[in-house]
Amino acid sequence: MLKKFIKRFLPDHHKIKKQKALKIFGSLLHDPNLWHLNRRSASGAFGLGLFFAFWPVPFQMWLSAGAAIPLRVNLPLSVATVWITNPFTMPPIFYGAYLVGATILGTDTQAFHFQLSWDWVVQSIETIGPAFLLGCGVCSIVFGLAGFFGLNYIWRWSVVKAWQVRQAKYAAKQAKVKVKQP
Repeated sequence: MLKKFIKRFLPDHHKIKKQKALKIFGSLLHDPNLWHLNRRSASGAFGLGLFFAFWPVPFQMWLSAGAAIPLRVNLPLSVATVWITNPFTMPPIFYGAYLVGATILGTDTQAFHFQLSWDWVVQSIETIGPAFLLGCGVCSIVFGLAGFFGLNYIWRWSVVKAWQVRQAKYAAKQAKVKVKQP
């Protein structure tokens, strides 16, 4: 079942609650809905994590955790999903977001060479910034909604499938019982 698969990758909530950095949230972390894994909390957390994964900021995990608490979705899954954008996947993901923004704005894509300097950041904000930020916003919303509804659908499908398997086993068991009776 999907719940067991997801639980294998999530850390223990008791260890997370003891983290010193999370003490700022106080008793908010004691809400059981932040730690339970059900269809609503998992799909909401997955969508929320994907939403913040496309934000080009260095503190995506904090934003995801901060939004997961009032929305009462699974906190570890929300934070873990943000890591879809990691140092290895950020360049292609953010370049794709730039292409989406350039397409929406109807502007030509510009060739650029990344440099780790403040001057490059200032120059790129003026040239590729609008298309990049628009693309990040659009991808954030589209992938967040797709993640929410996609996981919700997959969860429902897995529950229906499990129910059908149980019913088939029960029907087969009942058929064997009827055959054995004289």
